[in-house]
Amino acid sequence: MGLWTLLEACLLFANAMAILNEDRFLARRGWTLAEIPGSGRNSLKGQIIGLIHACQFFRLPLIILNIIVIVLKLFTG
Repeated sequence: MGLWTLLEACLLFANAMAILNEDRFLARRGWTLAEIPGSGRNSLKGQIIGLIHACQFFRLPLIILNIIVIVLKLFTG
């Protein structure tokens, strides 16, 4: 497994986190920032929720990175 494959896997993981809908999926399971108190954000659950929200916040850079990866894959195979 090379570095490029690892970067692609991280990009796919970020894409998966970015498409999670807070109202339809996360709220039913209690995974929203509103349900985590201020001191609970340092817990593992709080950090995972923060990661999900960060991925959702950076959707535009993810779209740009996806376009770059697709173009590179088209040219390099």
